[in-house]
Parts: sequence; structure tokens; C-alpha cells
Amino acid sequence: MRGAATTDRRRLIIGAAALALLAGRSHAATHANKQEKTAMRIGMRFAGRDLTATLFDNPSARDFFSLLPLDLEVEDFGGNEKIAYLPRKLSVEGHGPFGNEQPYDLCYYMPWGNLAMFFAPYKHPGLVRLGRFETGMEALHLAGRYPLRIEAID
Repeated sequence: MRGAATTDRRRLIIGAAALALLAGRSHAATHANKQEKTAMRIGMRFAGRDLTATLFDNPSARDFFSLLPLDLEVEDFGGNEKIAYLPRKLSVEGHGPFGNEQPYDLCYYMPWGNLAMFFAPYKHPGLVRLGRFETGMEALHLAGRYPLRIEAID
């Protein structure tokens, strides 16, 4: 009898620990890499084209916004995105997984410290979504390397 009670108690403790772990992960995922839009809007210009994007409410997006204005170079990468290297790595405090990846997301690739501007489907675990493009997205489809200007806009 005592052995069965000990086994039941162990199962209960293991089950409670697993539930606590899953609840913590769920809470972290909902608060990490937040996807709510903010008043932080940016304008990008390259190849004579203008793009606008609204940034999301997360530490990486706020850190990126604090760097503006920026003069960088944008180039093709991987057949589904354009990339631009930032002058320094961004904060990734609070980063976490996100779903619903879509073309025209503006992301930060943590391992290399670059912006990733997607114009086709993508999925990669090393990304933080910074925001979404709203206008001018067709410029992302232009092949080549161009000077890129990024500024905060009202």
C-alpha cells in the first residue's frame, strides 16, 4: 500500500512540475516578441522607391528605432528576402517564438545582427519580428544591392 501511495505522489509532483513548466512557456511566448503595433513608424528608401512599416511593441523593435536614422546597404538573400547589416546588434531581451510568418514582415536575425525584409514565405527560429511593411513592398522584389536610408516618420 505504501508503495502505491509513493508512486501516486511522485506522479502528482511530476505532473504538477510539467504543468508549471508548460504554463511558464505559454506565458513567455505570449509576452515575448509582442506583435501589437505601436506608434513607431519608419520609412525606408532604396532604388528610388519608398516603403513604410509600423514596428511592434518589443525590446528589439524599440532598440532598432533608437538607432534611426540609418544609412545602410540592402541586398538580396536566400531568394525570399532582402537584408541589411546594422551598425550593432540589437537587444533580444524578451524574444521568443512567433507564428503566422508572412511576406512583408520586417525581422531581425539574431545570429548575424541584420535586418531581414521578407517578400516571400519564410520560417526560421533565429528571428525577432520587428514589424510589418505597409506601403511600397514591391521594392523588396527588385533584384540587386542598393544604398538604403531608414528614418523615423510621424
